[in-house]
Amino acid sequence: MDFDSIVSHYKSKACVLSVELFPDGSYGNIRVVAGNRAHCAEMEQLTHRPFVPGSLYEACFPKNPNFEEYCYRCVHSGRPLHAYVDLYMMGLWLNMFLMPLDSDNDNIGYCIYSYEVAPKADSSAMSAISADNASKVLSTCIKLRCGSDDIKQTFDDVLEDIREICGSDHCCILLTDPEKHSCTIFGESLRKGCNLHPMDRYIEGFYAIAETWPGTLAGSSCIIVKDEQDMEDLRRQNPVWGASLEFAGVKTLVLFPLRHRDTLLGYMWALNFNVANVTKIKETLELTTFFLASEIASHQLLNKLEFMSTVDSLTGIKNRNEMNNRVDQIVAKLEPMPKAVLFADLNGLKRMNDERGHNAGDKMLRSAAAMLQGVFRNGDVYRAGGDEFMVLVPEITEEELHRRVARVHELSEQTPDVRFSIGICYGEREIRRAMRLADERMYAEKNAYYNAHPEFKYR
Repeated sequence: MDFDSIVSHYKSKACVLSVELFPDGSYGNIRVVAGNRAHCAEMEQLTHRPFVPGSLYEACFPKNPNFEEYCYRCVHSGRPLHAYVDLYMMGLWLNMFLMPLDSDNDNIGYCIYSYEVAPKADSSAMSAISADNASKVLSTCIKLRCGSDDIKQTFDDVLEDIREICGSDHCCILLTDPEKHSCTIFGESLRKGCNLHPMDRYIEGFYAIAETWPGTLAGSSCIIVKDEQDMEDLRRQNPVWGASLEFAGVKTLVLFPLRHRDTLLGYMWALNFNVANVTKIKETLELTTFFLASEIASHQLLNKLEFMSTVDSLTGIKNRNEMNNRVDQIVAKLEPMPKAVLFADLNGLKRMNDERGHNAGDKMLRSAAAMLQGVFRNGDVYRAGGDEFMVLVPEITEEELHRRVARVHELSEQTPDVRFSIGICYGEREIRRAMRLADERMYAEKNAYYNAHPEFKYR
């Protein structure tokens, strides 16, 4: 067969691949036996040497077990295949088409491989999947947007659907945090009656396994283990993970990284899935994980923004914005009136900033916030602004309140520089009046402090 003539009619980059077929159903070497002008020019640009027909495919393209599997399935099944793949290691997207060709050799199969790469995702290429798979992906997207207000419940529902699509025993999303060296379960679905266990049984210390997955992926868009041979290859490549899978009773798996732009958020997997539909499952999950990652990234961003809007970034306690919201809720009788309101002001912060610098002043503020939180564990501590804090305590006796305030002063005396002026109001029924009285009493104590320590006054 004149492969050069066949491939020369393709305008896009194209080449003919040969796949060595073995009687036991496995495959051997995959070679690039011919390439059109666009392919040859691309290879010369990338490898800085002319394309050599008959070369192992690794001389032209990055070695990838998923790519090999696709080539084998194309020539073995005699059906065309398409995939749109995120080459995240290279910052590219690959749109690939495989078309089977006739062969006069039972031990060799051939296919045309046509491909285009681009630096950004193409929505039209993403949507070029079968109508059945597109319908499943669309259903997932609708559920993500219109599901329960409980994000955990929504993702559990979505994963239940994905598990059924895969015909698997277990489906899970695991988020990873490289800074904390930890991972969390974001959603999970487990088939009733299966022999697998929920992920929370293994989560403690599991990050040590999850951090090995990027190396096992090695630039691939996913990991697919469909039979014992694949599992043996995985055990050889990643023995620790392989041993944990064997211990858990996993026979087959498909694992996808969840990436949003350049950030790895975590992973999604399906265990003991229906291997008869492996191509369909891969096509569906490749697109579904794109939307899942986007939704998870949005959720994390909203959580971060909410955190930033309610938490003081310096001390880690609740900020003035959250304090005002709480007061408004109490005024509107949407929250109960606390039993005690305290205002606490740091003495000598300006002096600390002027003489030892703002880093020392910041440390002083953090120590003060930690001290108040430690003493009033059953209350809410807010940074009202500058060197001033407010504490709301829901249930406490007046005697206990005075003991707590005395404890704050006792602890502060054990530090070289943290000194408080504290005003309290107990048993008042109107929040704004309680705040005003506590504030006035705090300033009275502050004036008394400066009268006793005139060297610190106005500083």
